[in-house]
Amino acid sequence: MSERRDEKEEGRFAYEGLDRVMHEKARLGIMTSLATHQEGLLFNELKELCSLTDGNLSRHIQVLQEAGLIEVWKRFQDRRPQTLCRLSPEGRKRFISYLEEMERVLKDAYSAQANEAKKKSARFLKNPDIQGWTPA
Repeated sequence: MSERRDEKEEGRFAYEGLDRVMHEKARLGIMTSLATHQEGLLFNELKELCSLTDGNLSRHIQVLQEAGLIEVWKRFQDRRPQTLCRLSPEGRKRFISYLEEMERVLKDAYSAQANEAKKKSARFLKNPDIQGWTPA
């Protein structure tokens, strides 16, 4: 009974912890790449890992930097500019929270799928027309 009550809680599947800044596909790839390289990544390494163009990567870096999720460092080496990106301490913390929320999403989805499969199997065996419903 308590499980049914939990399912009916208002906003139960709203997943407020999914940060919109990180949830975009390219930015999620950037954050994941930087999370796996604590020392940071050079712009071209990040571009290759995430399969982004220079312009796309630059824009996503700007968004992440403005949100305080990443740090951007610049230098010249052999008279060529280099850009290093790495997660900020706040970015690492928020990314971990984001991943914990994603784990909750996955757990809910897998749990619901397993429960639905059991119910569906029983329903179809007992009543193939699902109580008057027809496929659309």
